[in-house]
Amino acid sequence: MLVHSELPAKECELHREIVNRSLAVLREAYAPHGFNLGVNLGKAAGAGIAEHVHMHVVPRWTADTNFMAVVGRTRLIPELLDEAFARLKPIFDRLQETE
Repeated sequence: MLVHSELPAKECELHREIVNRSLAVLREAYAPHGFNLGVNLGKAAGAGIAEHVHMHVVPRWTADTNFMAVVGRTRLIPELLDEAFARLKPIFDRLQETE
């Protein structure tokens, strides 16, 4: 899944595990229809840090596009970050315990 010539195999495996766990948690918590996955690699993609790498895991639903981001320059978040944390953390914890 994650390939980078300078990233050690162990770190690639760790990213894969984290992404897979995140997919499972988000499926359970929000029942999305699909996901967008993105990888940020290197200095230009990581706030000037040459060794930077991180993943974005974005749940998506059929017809979830809207005009707000284009016309209103506004991003919609359906719940507060504290609420999302309270919803997701117990699922992450439970899945980690079963591994």
